[in-house]
Order: sequence, then structure tokens, then C-alpha cells
Amino acid sequence: MREGALFRTLCLLSVIALAAPMLVGLVSAGKGSGHPTTETTYNLYFGDLHTHTGYSDAYDDSTPWDAYAAAVDAGADFMAVTDHVQIWNAYDAYVMDEVEWADTLDAAASFTSKDFVAMAGYEAWMLANCGEVNVFNIDTLPPRETLGYRYDRLTNFYQWLSEQDGAIGQFNHPLYVSENFMDYTGLSEDSDGSMNIIEAYNDEDYENSYIMALDQGWHLMPSANSDTHYSDWIASHEMRTVLLAESLTPEDLYAAMSARRGYATLDKNLEIQYTLNEAVMGSIIEDSPSSCDIVVHVVDPDGESDAITKIEIISNNGVIVDSKIISDGPLSDVTWTTTITPTDGNYYYVRVTTASPLEGTEAGVTAWTAPIWIA
Repeated sequence: MREGALFRTLCLLSVIALAAPMLVGLVSAGKGSGHPTTETTYNLYFGDLHTHTGYSDAYDDSTPWDAYAAAVDAGADFMAVTDHVQIWNAYDAYVMDEVEWADTLDAAASFTSKDFVAMAGYEAWMLANCGEVNVFNIDTLPPRETLGYRYDRLTNFYQWLSEQDGAIGQFNHPLYVSENFMDYTGLSEDSDGSMNIIEAYNDEDYENSYIMALDQGWHLMPSANSDTHYSDWIASHEMRTVLLAESLTPEDLYAAMSARRGYATLDKNLEIQYTLNEAVMGSIIEDSPSSCDIVVHVVDPDGESDAITKIEIISNNGVIVDSKIISDGPLSDVTWTTTITPTDGNYYYVRVTTASPLEGTEAGVTAWTAPIWIA
């Protein structure tokens, strides 16, 4: 079986009593965030949203054609090639030109099949020295901007992105270049609608930056990406971004990214289901519930060697509002149900800790889901 694990359609009560080793779940999305309000079954699709080739600054002469071929061979469900484009100042080294961008689009179209989605994206590099942003789901390169203060350049970029139909933005490695994108200023309804993802892991743990952005009011899902600059796409890396989508098509994966429906994991096959009052991760609940029933189901197909040790519910300012310590033996399949009293305006996401090494180093926090927001 490929890395994408099928969600079987079951009622929520069945999920609570679940004993089967396969991750399953019925998810009914919350109101007000563009999600369907009918019962929907999602699949899990595993991939990488941040990679490079020789078209920008990989350390060889590789091309997107090489990268997508390697991802297919490694069994990924999707992978984005995101070579650098320069939008500010006249420094043109290590960036992709328009001919290379056209070739990236051609390669993505050629490699996309019923078993694999090749995403053509790019990284807006050295964005006014305020950070770097990956852009997905458009074929237009950004305009070059030379004037204005740093804050203006950053907010101008957000505005430009929001004007591109279907465009999706990802905050990359938040502490690189300028810490936390000028403290995540520039939030507006338009920018919040087009900036959908933040890297919770890219060579290091950025959970604190994820929390900071959420506390500033951004609606984001976390990703975990390799940002590889070598020809070792997918196969040499454990981290994955996981998208919850109805099918393995570009349209459905981009819809999942736009809806912030996914999670970040440092274990390449860790499966997570998380619902709050039957709403799936990424949802916004608008009806101010007096209590919230949470169901979390975590499965590691590798068995007890990757035992799940702790599940936590994290809210505003990184506060742990509830947790479960797995103390009844090494378990690779855990279902936890709990009830919390929510606060309007708060978010709630799941953090998973396992006993397995992270990227071959040490045991610890392994995954972070997208939040569910209480409006």
C-alpha cells in the first residue's frame, strides 16, 4: 500500500470504540471556513512542500524532472518543487528564471498521475529581508519590487498573493532571515485567506513560531518539510506534511491546503485523526459551544517500536488544556476521547509524542496538527 492511508466511513461513536489497526474516521467540518457541512470521508496523503533543484541553489545540476521522478520512486503521494525566485533587489544568483519556471510547470504536469501529484511552486526568496514564503497553485511569478520600507514590501507581497486566484502561501523556516516575519504583522482578511501554512519543522522545531502566528490571529496549518538542497528527495528524509483530502488530485490537495486541513509529522507514516465536536482539523466552529468533545486517534504502522507515549491538546499561548500519558504498555494504536470547556476566540491543536527517534536523533515530540478554532 502507498503512504496515503484510506479513512473508512464510520460514525463518530464507532471511532471512539475503534480497535482496528487502520486509521479511520468520519469528519464533519465546522461552519464558516469554506468546509463542507455534510459528512465527508478524507484520505491521508503524505509528501513534502519544500524542496529545491539546480534551478535555484541545489548543490548539483538537478532539475524538477529528476526531483519528481525520485519522489515517485520513493512512494510519496505528492511533492512540491519550490526553487527560489527573487522579488526584491538586483541580486539574481541562486534564483530560477522564467524559462526554468516554465520547465518546472511542464515537469509537474508530466509527472502528475492517479498515484502522484507533482506540485510546481516557488520560494519568494529574501522577501524584503523579512522571511521567505513558498507559493503554490499559480503559474504566475511575482513582480519585482524595489521601493518601500520593509513592512510595506511584506504587506504588499501578501496583498499581491491574495489577488492571485487560488494562490496558497506558506511561511518558511520562521526564524531565518528576519525572525517570525516581523512578528507576523500584516494580518488582514485578505492575507489570512492566502497565507495558509507555516513550517512547524524545517531542520529544527518551529512550534513556538507556529504558536506565535496563531496567537496573532493567523489561521494556519503546520507543515514539516525537508527544504532539501541535494538530490535526496523524499527517500532520505523522515518528515512529512500530511494533507486530508477526498482524493489524490491536484484540485483536492490544493483544497486541503487552502482549508488548512493537515498536519506535520517527523515520522513518515504516522497517521492522525483529530475531531472536535465532529469538526475536522482546520475547521472554524462559529456556534460558541459550551463544551467540546474531542476524539484523537493516532496510529503508527511500524508497531510498538514507534510507541505513542503522549497526546496533548494545545491552546492559545501554548497552554496545555488536556493530555493523555500512554502508560499501559507500548502502543502503536491509540484512541483518546476527552471533553473540554472551550473559550470563544481560542484555537485547539493536537501534539503527539512518540518513543521513536526524530530524524535519527532522539525521542520526543513527533507531530502537530492544524487547529480547530472556536470563533
